[in-house]
Amino acid sequence: MDLGLKGKVALVAGSTQGIGKACAIQLAQQGARVILIARNQARLDAVKEELSQYNPQAHSTIAVDFTKPETLKSVLDEKLSNEGYIHILINNTGGPPAGLASEAGTDEFQNAFNMHLICNHILAQNTIPRMKSANYGRIINVISTSVKQPLPNLGVSNTIRGAVANWAKTMANELGQYNITVNNVLPGPTNTVRLEAIAQRKSKVSGKTVEQVIEDMGNATPMKRVGQPEEVANAICFLASPAASYITGINLPVDGGRTSSL
Repeated sequence: MDLGLKGKVALVAGSTQGIGKACAIQLAQQGARVILIARNQARLDAVKEELSQYNPQAHSTIAVDFTKPETLKSVLDEKLSNEGYIHILINNTGGPPAGLASEAGTDEFQNAFNMHLICNHILAQNTIPRMKSANYGRIINVISTSVKQPLPNLGVSNTIRGAVANWAKTMANELGQYNITVNNVLPGPTNTVRLEAIAQRKSKVSGKTVEQVIEDMGNATPMKRVGQPEEVANAICFLASPAASYITGINLPVDGGRTSSL
């Protein structure tokens, strides 16, 4: 399906693996030029090379660590100084460590807040003027179904994801008049490095193998399986397209039906 993204410029965070990489590939396949952001330059270069197989446009990379928001701001100012329009921003960052909210240190909340909400905001503030100039903008935040239904033993994540969701809804209300939409995609159990790490921790507690834990996660969904990054990327790329022009301010679960609330 042609999503009408040919010639669009997309800035994709966390794009060296998992959902972010799947998004970058699909956007390139749709004819978009992709700016990849992550902290590991070697992995960025590998993904950039892979993108050229689908679309030979001048894709580019930005290596930066999201634990340092002020560094992110200065790097964006430098690396994007000659960039004209940016039409699509995909905010995507690995989740905070597992654990109970009642046992988390204040530094854990602060670090997660910086990596997710503050860095999302820095990226948005850099790209919004470029979207306004293009009269086209799509900001899509990859967060979690925990904004609808908090997940056990993910106290810091539940808290910060909720903050990001409310920030996004506020931004959607402010930016809609400029043809800029802001939406959240909420993945359920998805076959990523993050899922593997959670499964490993559960494995140590339960005595089950990692494979059994992942199978249990899949069985907790009506579809009886975990999702694939490409399936989440499908929803994200649709929201990034002209076809989603009247959709803004929503939380879209892509979770195999696991979330029990409407």
